[in-house]
Amino acid sequence: MTTTKAGGSDATKISRRSTLKGLATTAGLAAAPGFVRYAQAQSSTPIKIGFQSHRTGIGAAYGRWYERTTAAAVKLINEAGGINGRPVEVIIEDDGTDPGRGAEVVGKFATQHKVDVAYGTLFSHVVIGSAPAAGEAKLPYFVVSEGHHVASTKLNRYVFQPGITDVRSQIQSVAPWIAGNVGKKVTQIFPDFAFGYDHRDYLPPALKAQGAEVIAQIAIPPTESSFTRYFPQIPPETEVLYHVMVGPAVLTFVKELGEFYGSNRPQLFGFIDSLEAVDINSPGLEFLDGSHFWEGSPRYAQPNDSDAQKAYRAAVGIDENGAAAGDPKDVSTAAHMFGCWETLYVIKKAMEDSGYRGPEDRAKLVEATEALTEFAEGPEHPQGPKTFNGKIHQCFGIQNISKVEGGRLNVVHKTRIEDGLYEPEGDYTTMPL
Repeated sequence: MTTTKAGGSDATKISRRSTLKGLATTAGLAAAPGFVRYAQAQSSTPIKIGFQSHRTGIGAAYGRWYERTTAAAVKLINEAGGINGRPVEVIIEDDGTDPGRGAEVVGKFATQHKVDVAYGTLFSHVVIGSAPAAGEAKLPYFVVSEGHHVASTKLNRYVFQPGITDVRSQIQSVAPWIAGNVGKKVTQIFPDFAFGYDHRDYLPPALKAQGAEVIAQIAIPPTESSFTRYFPQIPPETEVLYHVMVGPAVLTFVKELGEFYGSNRPQLFGFIDSLEAVDINSPGLEFLDGSHFWEGSPRYAQPNDSDAQKAYRAAVGIDENGAAAGDPKDVSTAAHMFGCWETLYVIKKAMEDSGYRGPEDRAKLVEATEALTEFAEGPEHPQGPKTFNGKIHQCFGIQNISKVEGGRLNVVHKTRIEDGLYEPEGDYTTMPL
């Protein structure tokens, strides 16, 4: 990596010469149709991708792993000839996991860095705060979030979420399994902002359709540092405690939950956000044994992992336990960061389909992205197959339900794509470009 000063702040560029361990598995991509020798792209003007990263703030753990995943994917893309014969250059700006700062970053990408597209951010309140700036600049903005904000069609035509599924689809996919295997009376604990509101709004109807019910909902500020005072709100008749929490205090959350209940607890079903970047073998988490989590992509290597999944894990540098290779204490955000890899390959596909040459072709790029319909499982989409609905700019894929057993997460159920499909609420393609 090289670092340059840009407009008074640090803008980090992932260049085509950046290196990363574990990339010996690139042969499959290099042999793919359309492979162009990298030497042909060396003298070309680069495709600039503005990466809006959570380097600081409550999303910093995600930001760190999103950057690692992005570096790995860009290295492979460049080694295989770049995009339309041009190398890819990633320019990183920290949004502080803050919506106001996020909008400033998107504006800076458009006016100062003059990037071709913006990409990257996870936290939903940052996406919602940044999206208007992308629309005003007519800058395609590819987010790796998971809230329903994009698919709701309440943003604008320049915002896409093609590499990771949204919360509404995730909940709809796992609700039948929760009702059929864990319990019928459910209490929710969720973060008090947009991402949490998706869980608040979409879990009750999804469970009701399965003959179960949400009997209480508890919202907790994402910046909270202690949680014990919230737990007495959990009704005693609760059979399932459905929890999703985010931010640097997630370890405190799960530890205090265990201290509150001891061995006499309801069944637990968590979204892995409550444990992302946290070692499940940390002292105080023994009570999680036997509980279940949703995972987008499994943290732990599974016996039936595909060759594409194995190659992806090697490329991003995570071991069989989902920690950084060589540093078992540096636990990844595996359930989400695959979306960076897959989104970059969607950008590549859409740019090649549209014959993208520069900012004057952004409208063509938007239309080419909207024309995509499916992504086959493989080196470019190692998490699994997906369909894409161009009207709502959202992909749909499989979900994993994992059980904590013997100090690791083992996948016990995979949903189908059709389990998470729902009727579109609008149509971005009817909006002007």
